[in-house]
Amino acid sequence: MKKPMKLIQTAILAALLSAGTLSACAQTPVTATGPLEQPTVDAVEAPVVVGAARTNVYVPMLRGKRIGLFSNHTGMVGERHTLDVMLDSVLDVRMLFSPEHGFRGTADAGEHVAGGIDEPSGLPLVSLYGVPPERVLTDSLMNGLDVVVVDIQDVGLRYYTYYCTMLELMNAAARTGKSVVVLDRPNPNGMTVDGPILDMRYSSGVGRLPIPVVHGMTLGELARMANGKGWLKEGRTVELEVVPCENYTHSTRYRLPVAPSPNLRTMRAIYLYPSMCYFEATPVSLGRGTDKPFEIYGHPLMSGREFSFTPASVPGAKNPPQLGNLCHGVDLSGIDEEAAIAQGINLEYLIDAYRDLDMGDGFFRSFFEKLIGRGDIRGMIEQGMSADEIKATWADDVEAFRRDRAPYLIYPE
Repeated sequence: MKKPMKLIQTAILAALLSAGTLSACAQTPVTATGPLEQPTVDAVEAPVVVGAARTNVYVPMLRGKRIGLFSNHTGMVGERHTLDVMLDSVLDVRMLFSPEHGFRGTADAGEHVAGGIDEPSGLPLVSLYGVPPERVLTDSLMNGLDVVVVDIQDVGLRYYTYYCTMLELMNAAARTGKSVVVLDRPNPNGMTVDGPILDMRYSSGVGRLPIPVVHGMTLGELARMANGKGWLKEGRTVELEVVPCENYTHSTRYRLPVAPSPNLRTMRAIYLYPSMCYFEATPVSLGRGTDKPFEIYGHPLMSGREFSFTPASVPGAKNPPQLGNLCHGVDLSGIDEEAAIAQGINLEYLIDAYRDLDMGDGFFRSFFEKLIGRGDIRGMIEQGMSADEIKATWADDVEAFRRDRAPYLIYPE
């Protein structure tokens, strides 16, 4: 297995340490987030082949180039990480970039993860979450690379931060004349487009593009759209290649082989995520610190409920909302997966808790507008509008976006 020369590693690390973008401590590998439960069914369709498995396509493309790899624990080809596949293919990987939850995928949501060294490979590891990108993705750092390779499993939600990190790498590559290659992976919510288009006044770390909450695109398609629509900084474009999946369409029910983040542990949670994440902007627990995150919700003061749970401090949810408090609420873990998919965004759960707790505007934090992407949805809930009535307000957004994204799609719907 070819590895970068020690002198190259030392020079890169010295530059990063002097810039304050890396911790001087090595990052010890930890156990990756585990596999999702898979059903026992007979296969009736050809299996999806992810872009990272198509070495015959991208290895010749990358040979002789200095590579920065953006990935995490989801970057797997069977039982092997894409990094190992690339190194065994004698590709010159110089640096690793990691998103929220870290390269090994076990950090809490929003938790700062320092960079360091990936011990198995000896490569510099740069954390891109929670730090200003201009401080990390300097010209000096980018000039040590020729190409940035993206291989990470997204779940297709505007507030899921992996695509935001990809955009920062695209911006840095465009600024410094480097290229980007996306090894594409399916979107498990790729069959759905729902939600309001982001009002860019609410642009944040959980929303960077004028797209619906559930955009129905793979990262490769989203990168093509960002490039084609001039959404990169200063209207730049980047030299972009996407290595597509095989045997995938937007209607494919693709079951993730590995949980994409610590609290999305089941396909049901991934399908309910478009409806449940808004509780992050309220005092209501959505099950972090239990064995059913994003599949339950509750609060100590909710009344008339038969279901109860108590959030605890656990790996991936060290300090969850309502830690140690007995919460009363709703268990959605028995809902049929297809029924969860069909809901798209269902605000009934949020409205149920809002009306039960009777806190008025104190129920919401300003983070809600960043998640939902518009400034008027909170008022609609407070005025008593139903979930269906609110959903109708963004129906035109959804249809307009479907038309707008069409030139950038790679896979049939």
